[in-house]
This record gives sequence, structure tokens and C-alpha cells, in this order.
Amino acid sequence: MNYRFTIGRRIGLGFAILVSLTVVAFTLTIFTIIESKNKTETMVGQVTPSVTELKELNLMLQRSHTNISKWVYNKSMNDMQFRDDLNKIISEEFPQKRKLLVDYSKYWTDSEKEQLQVIFLKIDSLFLVYKNNIMEPLNSLDAYNDDGIIFLAVNDYEESETYIKTIYSKLRELIELKKQFAENVKLEMFESLDFLKQSVQFLSILLMLGGVIIGVMTTRSITRPVQVLKKMLLSMGLGILPEERVSARNDEIGEMGNALNDLIQSMHHTTDFAKETGAGNFNASYTPLSKDDTLGHALLKMRDDLAENERVLEQKVIERTEEVVRQKSEIEHKNVELEILYKQVTDSIHYAKRIQDAILPTTNKIKNLLPDSFILFKPKDIVSGDFYWIEQKGDLVYFAAIDCTGHGVPGAFMSLVGYNILKDILKNTSASKPSEILDQLRDGVVSALLTDETGKQAKDGMDMTLCAINYKTMMLQYAAAFNPLYLIRKGELILHPANKFPIGSYVGEKTGFDNHEIQLEKGDQIFICSDGYADQFGGPTGKKFMVGNFRKLLLKISELNSQVQKEELNKTLVSWQGEQEQVDDVLVIGVKV
Repeated sequence: MNYRFTIGRRIGLGFAILVSLTVVAFTLTIFTIIESKNKTETMVGQVTPSVTELKELNLMLQRSHTNISKWVYNKSMNDMQFRDDLNKIISEEFPQKRKLLVDYSKYWTDSEKEQLQVIFLKIDSLFLVYKNNIMEPLNSLDAYNDDGIIFLAVNDYEESETYIKTIYSKLRELIELKKQFAENVKLEMFESLDFLKQSVQFLSILLMLGGVIIGVMTTRSITRPVQVLKKMLLSMGLGILPEERVSARNDEIGEMGNALNDLIQSMHHTTDFAKETGAGNFNASYTPLSKDDTLGHALLKMRDDLAENERVLEQKVIERTEEVVRQKSEIEHKNVELEILYKQVTDSIHYAKRIQDAILPTTNKIKNLLPDSFILFKPKDIVSGDFYWIEQKGDLVYFAAIDCTGHGVPGAFMSLVGYNILKDILKNTSASKPSEILDQLRDGVVSALLTDETGKQAKDGMDMTLCAINYKTMMLQYAAAFNPLYLIRKGELILHPANKFPIGSYVGEKTGFDNHEIQLEKGDQIFICSDGYADQFGGPTGKKFMVGNFRKLLLKISELNSQVQKEELNKTLVSWQGEQEQVDDVLVIGVKV
């Protein structure tokens, strides 16, 4: 039996292939979506809550550390909020947090579970020190008046600071592990989606190719032969037979073509006219064979339509070109305006820098008042939130390192406020002790900043260390807000602490700044600074320089002359920072007696 691959069978085979590819794409999509859903449930139900709870545990430890610091240094028995908060953290919040983390850790690795248990044990030990060595001994006003109890409590508190840093480190390490696990789950999910994307793209290409093949099959099997037959039949109605032939084939069209292949008639003129029109020659002449020559009249209309379409398209191209040119001109004009605006803003900031530079002591003034000294001053931006202040009143030479809230333009505004108030205090008041000056400066800053629209005091202010040297008596006085004073004597670095509240509004009992006196000796080296140097990120691991390394560096350079000290500090900072961005203004002042 002679098998006939009919048109219906060809089309059926093509559509069967398309349906098969569609089913494969749909199945693959469903599988990938289910897998992604499972990974998403893992992220939402386990990994993300674990990271959140670990971060909250870290914040809880920070709160406990803040409260225990207040417990040691805040003698007021009226303020019980932080005491109640600390007791609540130890007795309620930490056990609850431990229970939650233990539940979440059921799905962790053994190593992560062990690390979590180590953190819990260290926190238990830390809280035991808090309760037994600090909270219970310092439970009354009389206990705060007992120097022995205070000494032991402060000593245990300072030792706990090192211990809690270890806990922070291990907790951050565990948080990073869980974050990395979350990242891995996310990457796996993305890989699944990428695989789905690539698979769908591949199957889409196959579907497109299948559609093209089916289209080609349809065109070759049906459309093209039918068009040939139609043209031949129309021509036959006018007594004109084309030269075309329908190729022999084993299907229904082939059977009809065989019946017409014997009919031969030329339609050269029609064909030539169609070619001329297709080539764009719309002036080519053509006369229909008769008034009933449907094909001839259709060709004439096609020629006219194409000519009109080409004219319309050319006009649209002209109009679109003019629109593009106009839009380009507008964009160029906007760019010029933006460049002008940017230059105006930059020029204004540079002018602000000139104003800020004008309030800083001149080189001659520094040399006259502090002969053997240096100032390392590196603003983060064009203008700075740090500034230094040097003045003389009577036998006292004052110098200060001031760190205002923020940096850049906001910090610069604060520096101008601080400078003007300091200048007014020294000139128009009887204050001479550093503590008195800081008290009046704090009142001035609070008064200058006023309150916001809600009635709350603005949180802006400044940290600073203010020193006063009497070169005749070799007596140094200083008062400080947060930033300490470093004294290096005979190869030993001595840290002189600061009050733990800023120049500005703060929450807590208002007390005056402490005035400290230090009898200087020949060869003593004094350093005061802002926190920008120690907080700079860099080094091989991109971490902070840290206060400990900064103190070691000060001790190392203390025997050098002042100019070399400045160069070594700057060289070390530049080397440590590397390609990292400067994170804050840097200010270090060194004075050698």
C-alpha cells in the first residue's frame, strides 16, 4: 500500500511537537516553582527569624552593657528605670530569647548549635558578674559612698567590657554564618529560577522554531500552491494562462496541480509590472487586460497605495527627525542648567570652607601659644564638623579638640555655633576653668539650638576636650565631654577620663563637668583628639583602626618631634585607609611640654 503523507498529517505532526514542548515547559515551571516555594519557606520560617533573633540578642546585650555602666557611674537612687530594665533583661528577656533561639536552632548545624551554647554560657557568666559583683553590692546610696565597694565594682565593670567584646565577636560570627546560609539558600533559589529561565528560553526557541517549521510546512503545502492555483484560475477566466507549474506531489494539491499543468499561458506583462512596482518604480505603466481584469486593477491600486504609503512614511520620518533634534536641544539645555547649579552649590560649599578656615587659629598663633605642638586636621568633606580652638587669657593658654554632631555642611554649621559661643565665654565672662567654660558652652548650645516643632530638645551637640596650660606653674587643667586626654610620661601612656555626657541636650540628671588638674613635668606629651582616627575603616580586612591601636601609635611616636609625629600619624592613617572612603573628620592635637 502506497503511504500518503497528507497535509492533515503534516499539520498534525507539527502541532503534536508544539503541544509536547509546551507540556515540558509547563511541567518544568511547576517543579521549579515548588522547589523555590520550599526554599522560600525555609528562608521565611527558619533562617530570617534566626538572624533577627540573634540581632535582637546583640541589641539586648548592648542595652545591658549600657545599663550596667549607668549602675556603676550613676549614684542617683531616684532614677530606677535603667535598674529595672537591667533586672528585666537578666530575669525575663534573656531566658525568653534563649528559648526562641533554642527552638530555631533545631535546624542548625552541630557547629552552629555548639557556638550558640558557648554564647549562652558566656552571657550567663557575664550576667552573674553583673548581679554578684555590681548590682548587689551597689544597691544603696551608702554603697556608692564606700570607696572600697566602688573600686571593686568599677574594676569588675572594666573587666566585663573585655568579656562582652568577646561575646559580641562570637555573636557577630554566628550572625554572619546564618546570613551566609541565608545567602546560600537565596543563591540556590536564584539558580533554580535561572535554570527555569534558561529552560523556558530554550523551549521558547524550540516552540518558535516549531511554529516556523509548521508555518513553512503550511505555506509550502497549502498557501503557496493555493495562491498559484488561484492566480492561474483568475487568468484562465480572462483567457490568460500563466507560465507557472505546480510541482508533482503525492497529496491533494498535487492532484489538482496535475490537472492544470497542461494549461500554459503567459502573463509576462503583469509579472513585469508587479516587479517594477515592488522595486519602487511607481511610474511604471500598466493597462489592464480588460475592464473585468480584477488582478490588473488590484495591481494598479496596490501601486497607488504603496506610493501614498511611501510619501506618508517620508513625511513621518521628517517630522520624527525634527522632534528628535528638538528633544536633543532641550536635553542639552537642561544639562547646561544642571552644570551651572552644581557649580553654584560647589562654589557655595568652598566659600563656606573659607569662612570655616577663618575661625581656625593661624599658624603663627599656634606657634606662639603652643611652641612645641602639631595639629593633624583632615576633614571628610570640603567643610568639617571637627575644629580646633586655641586662645589665651591671662597666664592660661587654652586649646581644645571639638567634634560636632555630623560632618560636612551640617557639622560645619555646628562648628560655627561652638566657636562663637566659646569666643563669647572667654571674652565676656569671668569663667577661666575648663569645666566652667564647658558648662557655659553646654548651656549656650542648648539655648542656641532651642527645640523642634514637637517641643523636644534637638539632639545635636559636640564632644570635646578643653585644656588650659599655665607655663609658669606647669599646671594643666582640663575638662572633657566623652573624649579623654592622653598623657605620656617617661614612656608610659596615662589615660585621663572624660565625663560621659556631651555638650548639648541629653537624657539624664544634669551635672556640671569635672575640672581636673595635672602637675606637668618637663618632657610630658599631651594628646587630645576626636574619634575620627580610631573609627577609620581599612587594613587587610576592612575593619576599624580601633582605640587600642591608636593609643599604641601615640606611645610609639611620643619621643619624636612634633612635626614628625604629625607626619607619622598621617602616613599611618593613609596606609590603613587604603582605597576605603574616609568615614569621619579626623582631628589630633599633640602638645609637648
